[in-house]
Amino acid sequence: MSDLWSDLLACLDLTEPAPARSAGAEGVVAVFEGGNQRLGYHRLFGGQILAQFVRAAALACPGKGVKSLHALFPREGRTDEPVRYEVERHREGGTFAVLTIRALQDAGAIATASVSLHAAEDGPDHQTVPKPPSVLGPEHRVEIGLLPWETRASADLDSAASGPPELDLWMRIPDTDAACAPALTAYATDLSLIGTALRPVEGVGQRDAGTAFTSAVTSHTLWFHRPFRTGGWLLLRQHSPIVAHGRCFGRGDVLTEDGALVASYAQEALLRFHR
Repeated sequence: MSDLWSDLLACLDLTEPAPARSAGAEGVVAVFEGGNQRLGYHRLFGGQILAQFVRAAALACPGKGVKSLHALFPREGRTDEPVRYEVERHREGGTFAVLTIRALQDAGAIATASVSLHAAEDGPDHQTVPKPPSVLGPEHRVEIGLLPWETRASADLDSAASGPPELDLWMRIPDTDAACAPALTAYATDLSLIGTALRPVEGVGQRDAGTAFTSAVTSHTLWFHRPFRTGGWLLLRQHSPIVAHGRCFGRGDVLTEDGALVASYAQEALLRFHR
């Protein structure tokens, strides 16, 4: 596999440099540390932080999976400094747990997350979302620089031609440890919602970041509905309903090739057009 793939997996291998500050099920703070991707950017990619949040939460509560995660990004992170994740456990029962996680560097908090976890239970299982279309053919293959796996898209987000603020992005993450599937998917959801929001703007595409516009993610939320594995096709079906007042908003669903809804996500971002 590519160096980017190995680099990404290494970032998910969090270490525990310090013991918990106190004992007991509530009020415990676990501390993990994560390395950074070597991307050559001046700041950390938010998808890396989301993926590490998911891993830190799962490590802090063995036997439970992340149910929801709401992250805020108060300042950009440095690429030359590892990230320390402080996990505060507010409540953990036999089925649910609630955490707060702070991603810290020397400058302070670069991101915070409120996380809920849940141990899988038996019960009714049905959904009411439209089934996905067939996987797009190889002629729709696109190269998305930060995704080290095959992707196919229904639209070219770099194009300056306008279109509806919608995108179907098919991706096939290599088969790996099932425990990493939510983190790797969280990573991917941070890449194309701003570009989707830009589609109705004539003459501007995602590639114009830094010249025609400035953008930065301010909050990102994920919900995981079902356990799932990597190795097969996943569809990120997303839509942006609004761009206004220097911000954009988008949301999406993650479905398997056979139509199972496994996750949903939403994002708000700064979006300022240069005059």
